[in-house]
Amino acid sequence: MIIASIKETAHLETRVTLSPESCNSLIKKGMQVWIESGAGTASGFLDSSYQEVGVKIKPRVEIIAEADLLVTVQTPEHNELKSMKEGACLLCFLWALQHPETVTLLQELKLTSFGMDAIPRISRAQNMDALSSMSSIAGYKAALIAANELDKYLPMMMTAAGTIRPSKVLVLGAGVAGLQAIATSKRLGAVVEAFDIRPAVKEQVESLGAKFVEVPLDDSETETKGGYAKELTKDDKEKQRQVIHEHVKKSDVVITTALIPGRPAPLLITEAMVHDMKAGSVIVDIAAENGGNCAFTKAGETHIVDGVKVIGPLNLASQLAHHASLLYSKNILAFLDLLISDSDMKLNFEDEIILHTTITHQGALISPLIKPKEN
Repeated sequence: MIIASIKETAHLETRVTLSPESCNSLIKKGMQVWIESGAGTASGFLDSSYQEVGVKIKPRVEIIAEADLLVTVQTPEHNELKSMKEGACLLCFLWALQHPETVTLLQELKLTSFGMDAIPRISRAQNMDALSSMSSIAGYKAALIAANELDKYLPMMMTAAGTIRPSKVLVLGAGVAGLQAIATSKRLGAVVEAFDIRPAVKEQVESLGAKFVEVPLDDSETETKGGYAKELTKDDKEKQRQVIHEHVKKSDVVITTALIPGRPAPLLITEAMVHDMKAGSVIVDIAAENGGNCAFTKAGETHIVDGVKVIGPLNLASQLAHHASLLYSKNILAFLDLLISDSDMKLNFEDEIILHTTITHQGALISPLIKPKEN
């Protein structure tokens, strides 16, 4: 079996799918591993480090045409998918719900495709959960961006000229990214508060030394089976908005991380909230790529409103490309350990992980995440 990776060409993408260490593990299991020249350079992995473990450096066109399993970070362009041989497999962040046209093409080409974004959040799949790996990096980097852009100290400072009070950081959304943003902000010395519609995360927030902002909601079901936040009712949204407004206007930094799978990011910070913030305050909106949690967010830009910096960063994981690639590569390797046995791929759809992650196979839709429900 030929497992191969190519250089990422998407805007701002600097990660590589396979590290030399992971390639070495695959080769020891009897796989051939091919990689495009320069694929790992932006992540700190030179061609020579791959060749040392037995990886073959091949031209991009040959890799795409001959690979049995093509592993990437972002989905390749459609014209490259058309160059893959029939029956070949693709493993990447596919985002099938957001890109139905790509799924249709994969069906037409009879390619087997796996979405790393579709791996179920269950305990057995934790070491394969690439979304969590990348979200942790995003939360860490968001806190650093906020500290860099804020015109104040984050920690309390006692100086000969007087004592400087610590800055106040509010994190909206306490998933993986939010928890890492909380932890990093605390390590930098800020006073941290956090809000999430899921009461179950209160203990995690408080264990990191942050104060949990509670909002009494009418709907007690605030979490999906996959562990994500559910969309709120109209009344609960208004209650949430009022409480968040009070905390936002007192904060020096607000980091927003709220996402709903397959839906635009929920609006958490309204225009009125931003106008009420102190000049010099900073908002870092991790959800910028999905529309943003702030009304003023512009993806990929820093927008200043009444002296408040609204930052909409893109692809934060790629800003720590080396460690992001190492983690993603380990996630890939863990999934392949489940998928491949004795150098042969076995699609056991009775396995929950394989069932949910397989988007297309032999022209059919497989994953219940996208497969039309039967009446």
